[in-house]
Amino acid sequence: MTREQRMTEVFVEVADSLTDDFDLIDFLQQLSARCVELLNVAAVGILLADAHDTLQTMAASDEHTRLLELFALQHDQGPCVDCYHSGQARTNINLTDPETTARWPQFAARAAETGFVATNVLPLRLRGRVIGALALFQTDPDPLSGQDITLAQALADMATIAILQQRTLDHSQVERAQLQYALTSRIVVEQAKGILAERWHVSLDAAFATFRAYARAHNLQLAQLSRKIAAGSFDTSAIPHPNRSAPRS
Repeated sequence: MTREQRMTEVFVEVADSLTDDFDLIDFLQQLSARCVELLNVAAVGILLADAHDTLQTMAASDEHTRLLELFALQHDQGPCVDCYHSGQARTNINLTDPETTARWPQFAARAAETGFVATNVLPLRLRGRVIGALALFQTDPDPLSGQDITLAQALADMATIAILQQRTLDHSQVERAQLQYALTSRIVVEQAKGILAERWHVSLDAAFATFRAYARAHNLQLAQLSRKIAAGSFDTSAIPHPNRSAPRS
């Protein structure tokens, strides 16, 4: 299948996701995985700004703790912060360049530990309103092509529309409240993932993929199921053990 054919499938997949029971966390998680696939980058993170204008990790293609910590560093420093505040893309940044390491020392050091040597960050922006950033990380130094950057911005725009489409927002305070709820939901998802990983003795990736697949199969929102798991009010034995099933993203 050509990349153009796969792109068409992804856009149709996204359109099908925008239903009345739209699950924002699941959608962004799925979109981050599709970005890795289409753009041939090593990892992708989607960050949204909370009520205090601080970026928070909303989804990541790789659920490893080191990667999430790397995204977390961008709350205070890094290209995502610059991209969010300026509303402008930050592309083909060499993370090993001395100027870059001097500008963002903690971020550059953690990126090096994780194996990333380049990054591209695109704003989540609609009509001048910026609500977050889409971060792409590479383990090879070759710059992304102009075509790839254009596609990445299209995917970022699509994510922005998906976030804001749930209802027409007339006041920014209402919008911020909705985003804050989504960010809080993500924290609960992380808690549930940790509980299941420890209970099943599997990786965080395997635990997340398994209970995400269960939620989808039973028309449950991830946050809804996660809250029940974290509260101990859901019998997790109802979810097939990941060693007995291999759900797909």
